[in-house]
Amino acid sequence: MQKILYAYPKGSSYDELLTAAGKPRPVARAVLEHFEKLGPEALRQRQETADAGIRAMGITFTVYSEAGNIDRSWPFDIVPRTMSAREWARIDAGLRQRLQALNHFIDDIYNEQRILTDGVFPREILEGSRNFRAACRGVHPPFGAWANICGSDLVRDADGTVYVLEDNLRVPSGVSYMLENREIMKRLFPEIFALCSILPVDDYPAQLASMLGDLSPRAEDRPVIAVLTPGIYNSAYFEHSYLAQQMGAYLAEGTDFFVDSEDRVFLRTISGLLQVDVIYRRVDDDFLDPEVFRDDSVIGVPGLMRAWKRGNVAIANAPGTGVADDKVVYAFVPDFIRYYLKEEPILPNVPTYLCMRETDREYVLAHLDELVVKPANESGGYGMLIGPRASTEERQRFAERICEDPRNYIAQPTLSLSTAPTLIGDHLEPRHLDLRPFILQGKESYVTTGGLTRVAMNAGSLVVNSSQGGGSKDTWIVEEDD
Repeated sequence: MQKILYAYPKGSSYDELLTAAGKPRPVARAVLEHFEKLGPEALRQRQETADAGIRAMGITFTVYSEAGNIDRSWPFDIVPRTMSAREWARIDAGLRQRLQALNHFIDDIYNEQRILTDGVFPREILEGSRNFRAACRGVHPPFGAWANICGSDLVRDADGTVYVLEDNLRVPSGVSYMLENREIMKRLFPEIFALCSILPVDDYPAQLASMLGDLSPRAEDRPVIAVLTPGIYNSAYFEHSYLAQQMGAYLAEGTDFFVDSEDRVFLRTISGLLQVDVIYRRVDDDFLDPEVFRDDSVIGVPGLMRAWKRGNVAIANAPGTGVADDKVVYAFVPDFIRYYLKEEPILPNVPTYLCMRETDREYVLAHLDELVVKPANESGGYGMLIGPRASTEERQRFAERICEDPRNYIAQPTLSLSTAPTLIGDHLEPRHLDLRPFILQGKESYVTTGGLTRVAMNAGSLVVNSSQGGGSKDTWIVEEDD
């Protein structure tokens, strides 16, 4: 490995493809050996081919941190992230367990609230929740599943431990990029797929369509499924249109729907009115129904909540799911697993300090230079402080924010996120990354084999979010020979 890895540094982070001695891990040996045979120039050409294909297919995302909210082609690195099928089996089980417990929690919070009565979850956290929706009280979605689609972010620390960093339960995005990444890699490196036993991901749209169809309140042979999108200016519109096309579902905006006097939802189509059974919504709660939430919303559907509460239409994810998509609530998920499932968590949380607790807050304020501080309800990497890389002034501003609104902040140790080789010019360099698998829950549960690996494209950066300039890799779950 002297050509493409000739300058690869040995850092303190766990590397997904290479051991501490710089040797390929068993699941990465075939791909690294093949890359070595190809040589730097051939790899550079294939990276250029991938970039050209992404531009031609219109695979884009929006960078909000730049002036004008610029649409950019999806940054993609052709060196895959590899994991063994044996390791993945444990992660798969842990993700299913986690979403099952989260759905129990959401259903309980909107109904009996046993977990509050039993003192397992503090009532003051619920009372301070921005995402608790009183309008959802008393509803029981099909199969008890409020969060039908979840994207949980996983990270690996320097000692090799895989942690759940957070759960994305409202309108999790990124699965279309996972699917497109695989298609690109199949076209670029068909010879490697012939050499290795790489588990597939392309059944996700069929699994999603099947799960959504099971939610239908009508006994139809082919339930009418629609994807509710905010429209073409939304940063994830590519994904909305992609999934609708892959599932054979209707892609529609709020103005395409209406709710009749019997609280049924209809879609205006070129063939006439069509009653809708299931809505896969990609619109936040606040904008979902102007009759119940924000009355100035022009992207929602008036009366949709009435139809949902009467059981005339299913909505995935269900309104109100965001009550569990809160970084303060995240700290209690291991307790949810023990309380509802009577099991020990398979996957650990990152150790978390709740600033609403006086002792935790005192520790956080005294160690801001060591911790990562996050607001409870932000996403996309926005609004957080990476203490070791922040200035004294930035840490002081965060200290003031924590004291003003302690319920809104958590803190965690600064993990040494794992790295993976990434093609930089004509050689490989380490870049930090995370992993977002996607979990479905309806009549049954399903987990993607792998997920969307997000990679910080800048050297040393820990920020992997695409909205802030991160990119991605294909994720290969590889069956090893015994």
